[in-house]
Amino acid sequence: MSGPKTREPLRVGIAGLGAVGLEVAKRLIAGVPGLKLTAVAVRDAEKARRALPQVGESIPVRKLTELADDCDIVVESLPPALFRDVALSTIDKGRILMPLSVAQLLENSDLIERARQKGARILVPTGALVGLDAVRAAAEGTIHSVKMVTRKPPAGLEGAPYLREKGISVSGLKEPLKVFDGSAREGARGFPANVNVAAALSLAGIGPDRTQLEIWADPNVTRNTHTISVDADTARFTMTIENIPSENPRTGKSVAPSTVAALRAIVSELKVGT
Repeated sequence: MSGPKTREPLRVGIAGLGAVGLEVAKRLIAGVPGLKLTAVAVRDAEKARRALPQVGESIPVRKLTELADDCDIVVESLPPALFRDVALSTIDKGRILMPLSVAQLLENSDLIERARQKGARILVPTGALVGLDAVRAAAEGTIHSVKMVTRKPPAGLEGAPYLREKGISVSGLKEPLKVFDGSAREGARGFPANVNVAAALSLAGIGPDRTQLEIWADPNVTRNTHTISVDADTARFTMTIENIPSENPRTGKSVAPSTVAALRAIVSELKVGT
């Protein structure tokens, strides 16, 4: 009898070591069977080394566009302006791209067709949106409507392009203020660092133009709160998620473990959930 087959671990590269990227890196270094953190791409290597001593030693630092050279999977955790460069280089090398700046996929939708042509894959982790499986299942039938209402502490919304353009201030609020009401596509454009959840929801369901989105700056909440209502031919459901913000107030603490879970699902013998 032959023994169990051993597979080479998949090589993971991480673009950006902010609050989420750093946590994903630490979890991979601690050990996830079948996966190996092979390289990182960062703007400030010295800062990255202080946060993660292995950087520059056992884990080399690469340029953004070279990360996919010797990595099978690239996890993107970057400011929106840097998204396309790393996404293009990963896709053009036929690798797996795991974008955390999901809103940028709506602005760069040509990448999906490009991935098909190049034999690459784009895998979006669940992130802050539990229940994404239910939306994807409903999308196999007919979804009539999807609406999401997001409430965030005002500090988590400050600096958003939409607020600057409209001259909306969220500082010193004493009561909730609705700052946006429109489609997920418009929301992704106006709040690129805030609505990755809405972008993922729209991609799983009926698309960014039909997915409705409200955004509230709410001084009464301490967690990023998302309420999703879906009306489909197979089910009608409503879910509310309260995510504890990470060190970056725009991002929930659930994003890093969700990313690791998505990576683990690629190599695991057992995968639970669609």
